[in-house]
Amino acid sequence: MDEQLLTEQSEYLEAGIHIGAKTRAPGMSRFIYKTREDGLCLLDLPSIDGRIKIAAKLLANYSPENIVVTASRIYAIAAASKFAEIINAKFMKGRVMPGIFTNPNRKDYTEPEIILMSDTRNEKQAVREARKTNIPVIALCDTDNWIKFVDLIVPCNNKGRKALALTYFLLAREYMKEKGLIKSNEEFNYKVSDFEAKVEMKAK
Repeated sequence: MDEQLLTEQSEYLEAGIHIGAKTRAPGMSRFIYKTREDGLCLLDLPSIDGRIKIAAKLLANYSPENIVVTASRIYAIAAASKFAEIINAKFMKGRVMPGIFTNPNRKDYTEPEIILMSDTRNEKQAVREARKTNIPVIALCDTDNWIKFVDLIVPCNNKGRKALALTYFLLAREYMKEKGLIKSNEEFNYKVSDFEAKVEMKAK
């Protein structure tokens, strides 16, 4: 394993965790290492790695039942739901409904103490809800993501199947270690592939 990184640099690169979009949203430039000739921005690996560590440490300060994880895209849903299952957090799939964190009269009213989002663009209602109730937000953010009202940015490719699987795998493993539920990487009984969306092969 590369020194101080959560996994080998080659695994990060193979998963494409560093491959961003062609657009730079305000506030995301600090995480960009360079721009390729085709216009795609490349995220800085040490920044990705460091923010995953910080996010896991921050989440570990909360009881899992007080953590809400949101995801709306198919690849994110697979990875985020597995993460939530492993740490026993609450998972919200798809659109977060208005009032779910702010209206006690709703049957599905929830009072999370912290929210982990997979994509601020698709989960913007969750951002609005969190802002109204001062709930801290951790968000996986690509180079084109809106970051206003996000308390902790985890820069990464939040659209790719393998990138999301690796990100949530590492978050789950590091959370378990921070909580003292496991003592080493070897005790984490999951594989990155467990977090990947299953892609069905279409017959030709």
